[in-house]
Amino acid sequence: MRVPSFGVEEELLLVSATGDPLPRSKAVVVDLPGVELELTRAMVEINSPVCQTADELRAHLVAMRAGLAEAAAEEGARLLAIAVPPQGEAAQAITNKPRYTELAARWGLLAREQGVCGCHVHIDVPDRQAAIRVSNHLRPWLPVLLALTANSPIYLNQDTGFASWRWLMTTRWPCAGPPPYLESPEHFDALVAMQLAAGTLIDERMVYWDIRPSSHLPTVEVRVSDVPLTVDETVLLATLIRALVMTALEDGGQGPKIEPEVLRTAYWLAARDGLTANGLDVRTAEPLLIAELLQRLRQHAEPALQELDALDLVDDGLQRALTDGNGAVKQRKVFREGGDFTALTEVSAGSPRGRAGRRC
Repeated sequence: MRVPSFGVEEELLLVSATGDPLPRSKAVVVDLPGVELELTRAMVEINSPVCQTADELRAHLVAMRAGLAEAAAEEGARLLAIAVPPQGEAAQAITNKPRYTELAARWGLLAREQGVCGCHVHIDVPDRQAAIRVSNHLRPWLPVLLALTANSPIYLNQDTGFASWRWLMTTRWPCAGPPPYLESPEHFDALVAMQLAAGTLIDERMVYWDIRPSSHLPTVEVRVSDVPLTVDETVLLATLIRALVMTALEDGGQGPKIEPEVLRTAYWLAARDGLTANGLDVRTAEPLLIAELLQRLRQHAEPALQELDALDLVDDGLQRALTDGNGAVKQRKVFREGGDFTALTEVSAGSPRGRAGRRC
């Protein structure tokens, strides 16, 4: 079984001592390798190097989050790994880069309110045809991954009622959310060309589907997740996605055709409830305990996880998520206890827990 390299992008918030977004990104990212500006001036993005093992990815993310947190502190900011601003105003200051100013000019408040943070996992694939097949194979599992990593229930000092408010916000864009079932690279190109001609995209990079062939790298990019609260959760997510991609490539087929409305329903339940209620089995369209859906994902990818020597990592991570809760559960606890979200900055830094094994 082919073992692909992988990497992660994490979008993170800069906040003040009170938890309000703080537009200091330009000063914070100066001279930090692998860290970039993002759409709003209160966001920054970590780009891990290409990695071969989960231990390698974990080490990079711990070091990069720590270095970024230190740089943020020097500018009077705190680094927060949650997916929407817990306090402050909806509209954010836009970063002064041509692409971002064009987005703000053409999409107005939609862009200015898009100060939300996701986690994007890149997995190496042989070619675009393989990326299309992988996209189809992963579609049924995307709501489960969203439920696992939901980390945005509190927005502007109110409980939204959703575990992932970020997902609801991102799906307002014209080419976002659940990906279509793709017949071929030419089908993907035709859909993108249609939106470019209609003026709903400025370029292919605006294809914000939850999984897509990368427009500039030989990878498939999975974008469904909120930024996880901890490094361990990010490593768990990336490892599961890596194993799912390996499973899809080993299968060789075009992937199962899932009814779009069933998939959207599964997404909506995942965004609302996260790990705290039932999800939906998209193959049968029947409600199912989220713990059972996670177990089915694990079983589906088990041969690849064995190849990666990652079963212990995944079993430990899933058990912790179900026992202790994900970021959404922990945020709601903070909110009930007075709303000091800056206390989560210490949790966000993370620390190596468990062992990934020598290959995963």
